[in-house]
Amino acid sequence: MQKKETIFADGFIAKRKDDAKDFLVVKLSLKADEATAFISKHEKNGWVNLEVKRSKSGSLYVELDTFVPQKQEGKKFEPTDELEF
Repeated sequence: MQKKETIFADGFIAKRKDDAKDFLVVKLSLKADEATAFISKHEKNGWVNLEVKRSKSGSLYVELDTFVPQKQEGKKFEPTDELEF
């Protein structure tokens, strides 16, 4: 399996203070011109998916999510009125 390339999200900064309230998960700051250029470059079907991750040193960073689901062949889902247990 080939290791995927990490693409850092230009213009996006994620921060978390140790003394932050529990309901504050992460604080994002966007540098408008860099973030806009990054979004324009990486958007697919109007979307850009990002992941906020923690580095080995403990700092947060924002990375482009490059996951592309594989198209599944085979059985199609057909809704029924029966519940399966």
